[in-house]
Amino acid sequence: MELYKEILVEVLSRERAEVRFPGLEMDAEKMVETVCYRALCRIRDIIQDDSLSDKECFHKIGEIICTLEALGSDGGARHDFG
Repeated sequence: MELYKEILVEVLSRERAEVRFPGLEMDAEKMVETVCYRALCRIRDIIQDDSLSDKECFHKIGEIICTLEALGSDGGARHDFG
């Protein structure tokens, strides 16, 4: 079955593809704005928590990086927040 999938992927990769979402009522810009707004709210909530110590603040930064990663972004080469 694996060979079948490999052959199918190869053949289809040479073809023109068209993706449609007939029930989608939001354009791409609105979708991105919505996701970004939610991420900003999450980041704001993380950094506004004054009850945490400096050590815990470091972990807040890690949470922000994880929030960006959940959106498909990353922490770059300096991501060592575990």
